[in-house]
Amino acid sequence: MGTLRGVTLGTLTWEPALDHLDLVASSTARALTAWAEHDDEVARAVLVTSIDPDLADTAALTAAFALPPSASVNCVLVAGRREGTERIAAAAVRATTRADVNNAVKRLLDVRKASFLPMDRATAESGMEYGGITPVGLPDGYRVLVDARVAEPDESGGLVVIGSGLRRSKIALPGTLLARLPGAEVVEGLALA
Repeated sequence: MGTLRGVTLGTLTWEPALDHLDLVASSTARALTAWAEHDDEVARAVLVTSIDPDLADTAALTAAFALPPSASVNCVLVAGRREGTERIAAAAVRATTRADVNNAVKRLLDVRKASFLPMDRATAESGMEYGGITPVGLPDGYRVLVDARVAEPDESGGLVVIGSGLRRSKIALPGTLLARLPGAEVVEGLALA
């Protein structure tokens, strides 16, 4: 199958991300390149588009570009401690839901209390911009939890929109492919409606 070019989702036009690595964070670029070496679909199906950084937040993005709200997948970083050891996970959930931090994430991390990673730590450790954090290219040691609903088709035709690591662009890819991200754990009930 050939490379997808000029795909439209909402009113945005998307191009192959591997042809435009300058539009994603350096850690995301490295992760996409490595992933493509092991999964042929990455080069063809992971897309990127430029946006105004002021429109990076989900509500602004969906309104400005006529995106179905369920197409957006938010990525939040959560941390907790167990026996003096910090455990960090990224939770990727559809924007029409919210991560179940107090139950599902806490249980998966096996910690007594889980909370969102402070913004300054999240950006410093991930090398990504706040509002652009993505599950693609996070530091080693971070667990990547993907809600099972991300892989289910919806009105966006199966594509989901995630951060690129930068506020000035977004990545689109099939939800089924995001569920195959190296190291990702697909979790039923990770998100609350």
